[in-house]
Amino acid sequence: MSNLSTRADQLAAFDRLLTIMDELRAQCPWDKKQTTESLRHLTIEETFELSDAILDGNPDEVKKELGDLLLHIVFYAKIGSEEGTFDVTTMINSLCEKLIRRHPHIYGDTEANDAETVSQNWEKIKLKEKGNVSVLGGVPRSLPAVIKAMRIQEKARGVGFDWEEKSQVWEKVEEEMQEFKAEFNVAENEDIDREKATAEFGDMLFSLINYARFIEIDPEEALERTNLKFIKRFQYLENAAKTAGKNLSEMTLAEMDVYWNEAKKQ
Repeated sequence: MSNLSTRADQLAAFDRLLTIMDELRAQCPWDKKQTTESLRHLTIEETFELSDAILDGNPDEVKKELGDLLLHIVFYAKIGSEEGTFDVTTMINSLCEKLIRRHPHIYGDTEANDAETVSQNWEKIKLKEKGNVSVLGGVPRSLPAVIKAMRIQEKARGVGFDWEEKSQVWEKVEEEMQEFKAEFNVAENEDIDREKATAEFGDMLFSLINYARFIEIDPEEALERTNLKFIKRFQYLENAAKTAGKNLSEMTLAEMDVYWNEAKKQ
């Protein structure tokens, strides 16, 4: 954007959205039919579409998907106003009050000169507000497992339960890997305890996620980037084989590796 909008422009745009939402809710059969429950799965889908746009590095798509999410937020607020539970004003004011409470280094006399301290203060204040018995009580149950592991570790760190050095975390990673290898890297004809193997593999993944956190890598993003890379290379392999008149299921691994290595060079 060459010219940034003014605050007046921003308020006018938001007012326009609220007006359109009122009109759609009153006149459109589909919009009139929606409930918070019916919108829920659509909101989750929109969130993942935003995630895709961010990973693709596409600003136009990010803008579009953020707009879709904003529509959902306004939609929920409209339904809340109809039910008399909340509206867009109380929703926004509640958010503002929370931001002020959780930033005492800005709006109070608390000192916090680095992001780590701010994060720890945030978690402590949040815990006090919610009255959770457990520090981990605020982690949503339905979060994907990798993200959930990251959030669990971050919340534990917020109250001081964490490793001191990243070298200690890597030692734990190696320990878990060796334990898994020693017990479950067995011959093809040997049976393993699947239940125990699953538990040990989970421990190994948890320790790797912990190390990623220490070196400031988002493990969910890292894995998704690898997923996308694999998809791109495998689709190259498929197309190259098809162009050569070959069927993947009839090719040897060595033959497929030729195309795979070509894809890596692209």
